[in-house]
Amino acid sequence: MKKFVLLLVVSFTLTAAFAQTEKAQWLDVELANYQYPYPVSIINVKVQEQNLKMAYMDVKPSNYNGKNIVLFHGKNFNGAYWKTTIEALTKEGFRVIVPDQIGFGKSSKPEHFHYTFQQLAQNTKTILDSLKIEKTAILGHSMGGMLATRFALMYPKTTEKLILENPIGLEDWKLKVPYKPVEWWYENELKQSYEGIKKYQLVNYYDNKWKPEYDEWVNLLAGWTLNSSYKTVAWNSALTYDMIFTQPVVYEFKNIQAPTLLIIGTRDRTALGKPLVSEEVSKTMGLYNELGKKTHNEIPNSELIEIENVGHLPHIEKFESFIKPLVIFLKK
Repeated sequence: MKKFVLLLVVSFTLTAAFAQTEKAQWLDVELANYQYPYPVSIINVKVQEQNLKMAYMDVKPSNYNGKNIVLFHGKNFNGAYWKTTIEALTKEGFRVIVPDQIGFGKSSKPEHFHYTFQQLAQNTKTILDSLKIEKTAILGHSMGGMLATRFALMYPKTTEKLILENPIGLEDWKLKVPYKPVEWWYENELKQSYEGIKKYQLVNYYDNKWKPEYDEWVNLLAGWTLNSSYKTVAWNSALTYDMIFTQPVVYEFKNIQAPTLLIIGTRDRTALGKPLVSEEVSKTMGLYNELGKKTHNEIPNSELIEIENVGHLPHIEKFESFIKPLVIFLKK
């Protein structure tokens, strides 16, 4: 009987491990074995005494209307998840530039790097300068929304329009969440697994309603956990958590000069540090149904589009409700 139970346990363990392997395949640290939806270019940037590679897609349509837009990805993503957005915008004649920030996607994962939104914005400006793009719209999702805000503040003459899609950083978490050092975030990242990543996205992004097309964005993170160099990925992830937590942009929304569109899925409850506070405090964080309106009131010359019953990823979860107001705004 004991042998039978042991066999069952071993069988279950192997089955679970196999299931994870089936869903999350080993990925190269710079995603060399993962194909993006459009050709990827590489620019070499020398920053902080290092020579680093920054990947980006530059998609210029045959019916180019002379207008450009840069798409900034979120923390748990890379440029690939903009596929349908790129398709729709190029169809309308827009040239679309999609960078992978340092530490993300196909770009370098340095062993040591001082992450600031200013540095990432400057890196992106280097790409635009190399392409001789002087003016562009800037769209940022999630963490990319914080970066897009910083870019617009640093380069107001370059930023024709600003679009923020469920950006994080609409509140200052330091006022409620106790500070944790980078090492704490690093230890958490080392514990990541397919199951944990999927559970987080299921609960926080999709309101416990999963669709097969969401699997790809779990696999891209989980595949890295199978790499022997995952510690480098985890360390970069920890550093960017620290950047997000310690470098709020919320106090500077009033200084944005560009016409701005806020696209907000009101079901979103994303907030950094919820596990570190009481349940009572947690319930006051990440209330996008309130934060969208508050931010709209703070940003001069802004418009607000609220998408009901949609969470953190409108361009994935309800694409038509996202793309229609975006195109209308860009064509004004």
